[in-house]
Amino acid sequence: MQITDLATEQKLSPLLRQAFRPMFLFGAAFSAIAILLWVLALTGNIQLTPFRDVMFWHSHEMIFGFVSAIIVGFLLTAVQNWSGLRATHGKTLFVIVALWFSARLLLLFGAGLPLWLVAGVDLLFLPLSAVLLAIPLVKTGQKRNLFFIPVLLLITACNALMYIGVAYNRYDIQQLGSQNAVWLITLLMAIVGGRVLPMFTANGTQTKKAEAIIWVDRIALTSLWLIFALHFLNIATRLPSLAISILFAISAIFTAIRCFRWKFWLTVKVPLLWSLHIAYWCIPIGLALYSARYAGVNISNSIALHTLTAGAMGSMILSMMARVSLGHSGRVLKPKTIMSLAFILVIIAAISRTVLIGFWPEQTMQWLWLAAIGWVTAYTLYVIVYFPVLTTPRPDGRPG
Repeated sequence: MQITDLATEQKLSPLLRQAFRPMFLFGAAFSAIAILLWVLALTGNIQLTPFRDVMFWHSHEMIFGFVSAIIVGFLLTAVQNWSGLRATHGKTLFVIVALWFSARLLLLFGAGLPLWLVAGVDLLFLPLSAVLLAIPLVKTGQKRNLFFIPVLLLITACNALMYIGVAYNRYDIQQLGSQNAVWLITLLMAIVGGRVLPMFTANGTQTKKAEAIIWVDRIALTSLWLIFALHFLNIATRLPSLAISILFAISAIFTAIRCFRWKFWLTVKVPLLWSLHIAYWCIPIGLALYSARYAGVNISNSIALHTLTAGAMGSMILSMMARVSLGHSGRVLKPKTIMSLAFILVIIAAISRTVLIGFWPEQTMQWLWLAAIGWVTAYTLYVIVYFPVLTTPRPDGRPG
């Protein structure tokens, strides 16, 4: 569908032609910088004085700074395919990017700034993005994808909880906000992954697509919604731990069934596929760890949490960015060979942050350094390799 005038499009900076271009580039670069600063501060090599404190800054920025940027970049790009209408670009996209970037600066350098200013700027990003996403969906009656709007607003509510925790000096409320954002983003990964992974796998391996088993999908996704709702409404603390453990176990089992049916073993020769499959498998593994934790097994919240964040989110985001950046810029879906190293490094980072720390906690600082080096190198490789892809026009001359 011709959705824009080519002459008008060519006047735009390529970086502002679609949302994935600036959000992926700056989001990936920010994640590498943020993790490097975090590990340097944690090990006492630098003095970092962000808004609130270093712990707040790390947990907040990796979710609401980095992950949110990639989600918005993906959704505001995908909506053009869903609706056939021109998605956010040009000056409007510049405003969105500037708002996101301003919030990152305020949180990194705003130790003495008032709460209302930092929170006010930061909390605008996702609701404004939700409006820009909603407009083409509503115009074209794309009801199937409207659920992304409340998800973005709920992530905003989780972000607001973190600031409420700061206002009342309540770490438990801050943690409630960050943890619930993780449940929501995990749900989002489960939904989007369930849509695209079977198709990607079939196309990439030239095999028959695994058709969905509706009742399996519904149990897997409904259980994830329940996990979020019970924690967000603070009901989980009032229920027996065994009941919550069973809920996590059900979610882990049915999510694993979905993963298994997508035939990971067929993808070993296709980096864009095996990296996505490994990322998705981190979801049931993380859910299983939470199930064991609620059942009384001595597993730290940090290990289970980072299986979902460093593992599932870190790997899936890198793989999806590598694929989407090529596809939406009119290039062949074959990344440079060095990106296989990036995929491996981000998986090593996740293993170091979870498995190695879990089994050898006495060497935690060494494992943290290994995780940080793996993550920073992986995302820096993405920035270097994809900078020319994201900042130049499509080679086929088409808009976008």
